[in-house]
Amino acid sequence: MKIGDQIPEILGTDQEGRLVKRSDFAGRKIVLYTYPKANTSGCTAEACSLQARKEELAAAGYEIVGVSKDKQETQARFAEAHGLGFPLIADTSTELLQALGAWGEKVACGRRTIGTLRTTFLVNEEGKVERIFTPKEIKTKVHADQVLKAIEQDT
Repeated sequence: MKIGDQIPEILGTDQEGRLVKRSDFAGRKIVLYTYPKANTSGCTAEACSLQARKEELAAAGYEIVGVSKDKQETQARFAEAHGLGFPLIADTSTELLQALGAWGEKVACGRRTIGTLRTTFLVNEEGKVERIFTPKEIKTKVHADQVLKAIEQDT
């Protein structure tokens, strides 16, 4: 996925069992972020950062959608435990993660593994990617601040 590409129509099933599609957000912008594993320290910090600034993101016209390989039940527990008021896609097949280019080789604790690459896409009202935050750019505890700063700079 690169700047100008359109995100897939079918995003997947969220924590409540609802099918989430790009067209559900027609005319609205999306902060589409991918994370490795629910209820881990970094992923929790990132999700809580976005939730804490959800109203400011909404005021800028953005909805939040998270994506990980976790099962629907895990996503539901994650959302409930941390009061997350946005869809969390359970991409157990990694189909969406792969389509986004957010699935691949990474190094964790000196070990090479294949998994989710923490990435955030700012998507415009037409479903096209306008900005990409790469894994090296994202600071989980203040990620919402990073997103809001980028939105402000782009306006």
